[in-house]
Amino acid sequence: MEKEDSCIIRLFSSYCALSEEDRRLLHRLEESPIETRAGQVLWKECDKASEFCTISKGWAYSFRNMDDGSRQILELFLPGDIIGMREFAFSQRLTGLAMIDDGMVCHFPHRHLVDLFSTSTTLTAVLFAIVSRHQALLTERLVNLARRSAQQRLAHFIYEIYERLNQTGSFNGGHFRLPLSQEQIGDALGLSSVHVSRTFTSFRKQQLVLRERHRVYLPNPQALAEVADFDNRYLNDSLKAILGENGKLERQSESSNAATK
Repeated sequence: MEKEDSCIIRLFSSYCALSEEDRRLLHRLEESPIETRAGQVLWKECDKASEFCTISKGWAYSFRNMDDGSRQILELFLPGDIIGMREFAFSQRLTGLAMIDDGMVCHFPHRHLVDLFSTSTTLTAVLFAIVSRHQALLTERLVNLARRSAQQRLAHFIYEIYERLNQTGSFNGGHFRLPLSQEQIGDALGLSSVHVSRTFTSFRKQQLVLRERHRVYLPNPQALAEVADFDNRYLNDSLKAILGENGKLERQSESSNAATK
């Protein structure tokens, strides 16, 4: 995979400027890509947790299988995401991971991330920002499930994906691909597939969401955001507080810190 085509480099570059060494380190995380198929389970709960993976093509989701046979989808992963960081300090997988559609992933052992920590302060800072963002996404998902109506849940879910794709330039003119089935959307939102279908029909009548198979068009994104009561603060990734004027991470020396006291 060429560096200029790297999803993970584009993702990290959206946080701050990267040096050539930073790009080389990130490119290492996308070596030896493996093609995956829709529905393929990459790992199961309680499997050994000794590696991460990056997703360079396709979508994936983490999940928990419940005792009654149902499934709860916890997170969606898009191209460029690093998957498995939450389990860095655990010996076993806490959740399963499966592909939503055909894609390509790159597995790498934990030690590669440790090497990155020891080599690049900039990439370490961005990784902390990414982990914080994942936590914010899960917190917002909890609020969505517990405190919003079915219509608000679906509106919030769709608009969140719209915002995430917008940040990476992965859609054109309000059109984007949504490769999830109604059952998968229901498993993410705690709704039946019938309820999801009815809500999509209602959105179509209101000209909020037009969906044809796996393609979605938002005629008026702001109107959908208002239905969802969407607050995008948790998606506003920023490292400005610790970045220098050139968008690069700057470290002050102890003598410099002392001089400012």
